[in-house]
Amino acid sequence: MAMSAYMRSLRAVWGSGRLLMPSVAGIVRDSEGRVLLVQQRDDGVWSTPGGSIELDETPADAVVREVWEETGLFVIPIRVVGVFGGPTFVVRYPSGDETQYISTMFECDVASGVVRPDGDEVQQAQFWSEREAEELPLAPWLRGILPRLFDRAALPWFEPPTWRASRS
Repeated sequence: MAMSAYMRSLRAVWGSGRLLMPSVAGIVRDSEGRVLLVQQRDDGVWSTPGGSIELDETPADAVVREVWEETGLFVIPIRVVGVFGGPTFVVRYPSGDETQYISTMFECDVASGVVRPDGDEVQQAQFWSEREAEELPLAPWLRGILPRLFDRAALPWFEPPTWRASRS
């Protein structure tokens, strides 16, 4: 799997310990309302196309780049679906590296391109209905939010806070 120079420099200092990383995901639908999911080559699980935001890159540019790199589709982000994170967004890679992502998910329209997996990170890319997607081996973080990806009318979402100040 490709690792950016920035990530390599962090790993050189930090090792395989957990890194907190900003990331993006593209929610891309076809004319039937099915959502594009990609199957990761390293572990076979399905997720949304996306990845880490690079240095000096805006989240909108990152989602356009990531969807292009992984699926061959050039997309236009049209709205934020939500901001997600927390313990379910921890990914442990086969290398032993651990990353906890904070993901800004964008609904995207397709401007051009043809779906094709990149063959590096992604072995398959396909549109799925919600019912079909529920049967896939999904990334753990995706399972809990899957219905939100199919709800076009939903307002941008984030998990409500649970933190409370301690009373001394």
